[in-house]
Amino acid sequence: MQYRRFGRTNLMIPILSLGGMRFQKSWEQLDFSEISYEEQNKVENILNLANKYGLTHVETAKYYGTSEVQLGIGFENIKKIPNIIQTKIPPNSDPKIFERDVMTSLEKLKVKRIDLLAIHGINTDEHLHQAVKDDGCINVLRNLQKENLIGSIGFSTHGKSSLIEKAISTNLFDYVNLHWYFINQENTKVINLANKYDLGVFIISPTDKGGHLHNPSTKMLELCRPLHPIVFNDLFCLRNKNVHTLSVGVAKETDFDLHLEAVSLLSESEKYVPKIINRVRQESINALGLEWYLNWNRNLPNWEYTPGNINIPVLLWISNLIDCLDMEGFARARYQLLGNGSHWFPGCNANLLDVNVSESQLLDVLEGHINPKKVINKLRTLKEKFGDKVAKRLSKE
Repeated sequence: MQYRRFGRTNLMIPILSLGGMRFQKSWEQLDFSEISYEEQNKVENILNLANKYGLTHVETAKYYGTSEVQLGIGFENIKKIPNIIQTKIPPNSDPKIFERDVMTSLEKLKVKRIDLLAIHGINTDEHLHQAVKDDGCINVLRNLQKENLIGSIGFSTHGKSSLIEKAISTNLFDYVNLHWYFINQENTKVINLANKYDLGVFIISPTDKGGHLHNPSTKMLELCRPLHPIVFNDLFCLRNKNVHTLSVGVAKETDFDLHLEAVSLLSESEKYVPKIINRVRQESINALGLEWYLNWNRNLPNWEYTPGNINIPVLLWISNLIDCLDMEGFARARYQLLGNGSHWFPGCNANLLDVNVSESQLLDVLEGHINPKKVINKLRTLKEKFGDKVAKRLSKE
């Protein structure tokens, strides 16, 4: 394992972090008595393996069902607490509720101190206000710092880049958990700003949100050869020195293997990554045409100002991923979350097109785009493919 300084926290963080979202029993907040020996044993086996491989950072959240409870018991049973423990608490307009939630997480994790405490899901301006106002969440955390109950303060976000930049620019946070990987590089400028403020940068879910790379398309496998897509994506992220750690969402023991392969190849990343990027870029140009490849995302309306709140930028992005990389499973999941994932996945899918939203209404908001008709055709194709089902975000809120 390799380690990087996690910004101004000054913690030496492993470049792979153990994400606690996927190896718990349930998304419900169950009592520990409802968890079987086999289910708890799996958690403890994964903790032991993480320790063996040098993943000395474990991150979880209040929202992750039984994760905190199972980790707390696991730390006791294996008699080995990771060097760095992170949990995440949602912002709240009532600071007393927020403080109660932090204290509950401390109890569940059975630790005296949480090294990294993130405000979970600063996805809207209202969330940011709840966090940074004079009597808000950060004020609660500052007081807990004085009692040595928590260490550094960060935030996690699915928000748009401008909101994340606003949060970083308050200079009130020590680190940020955000999305950034090969298929979605929108937050590149955000990461550069985080470096300017010396914030630690933690990449959320690079395997799952990075394109369902645990179940890659045949085309993605071919384009990434000789690497597995997980290895390629990890190397793509980690060759950016302003990125400090990637979440490894382990569901079973063998899920470590490809990520560890990426660590072993990091010093050789320039031998592989640029060639694969060029190959994917050329395939994308071939599939989409040069004009669309260069201009598809210009002059698109924000979902807030689009009839039916249709999130056209995200829908065109997933349409392109299907056309270029055959990422149909990932595209289906993202399509069906739109309109059903609240502020975590804002805006709506195209199901209302030709029902409550007419083509002429969309043409009005697409008048500055290079090919409005093509946009609408792509939305119709997505609706035809994926419009019959509804997906819910994994965690309960």
